[in-house]
Amino acid sequence: MSDTPEFSRPFDIRGITAEPVFLEANAEECAALAKRFGLVAVNALSATLDVAVDGEDISAKGTMDADVVQSCAISGDDLPVTIAEDITLRFVPAATLEASEEDEEIELAEDELDTIGYEGTSFDLGEAVAQSLALAIDPFATGPNADSARRDHGLIEEEASGPLADALRGLKGD
Repeated sequence: MSDTPEFSRPFDIRGITAEPVFLEANAEECAALAKRFGLVAVNALSATLDVAVDGEDISAKGTMDADVVQSCAISGDDLPVTIAEDITLRFVPAATLEASEEDEEIELAEDELDTIGYEGTSFDLGEAVAQSLALAIDPFATGPNADSARRDHGLIEEEASGPLADALRGLKGD
């Protein structure tokens, strides 16, 4: 297995401009990402990001769009999903992250949640977008046949399915 990420887009800090960066995965990269994330398919993945440098810190803010096909968590049916998310990434020197890992107790502020370490003058914007995709995928997504599959396998009773049944059960105290 290669150490190179499936959707690698290395950027050098010295080459960052004010122009937005557009990233798009090709068919081979989409297939590799689908395999990595356990999806039926990744039909499209793209991101448009504004990248800015502040000393050694780099911020990337923008949107990520993807069309994926995943398996329904209950029935196993193919479930097409469209993902459109705002993403905010922060790249800092890896030594900065390593120093904070030595502390006993760690509290993360909101702006530290998507912090990624880099070494030298290069960071991988494509891999960060791929990781953002992984976080955006609902691991328990269910499709229109989920209740039917539950009934077929004896996981729920005929009258005990759907949102109305759930609401009624809540009123009864079950």
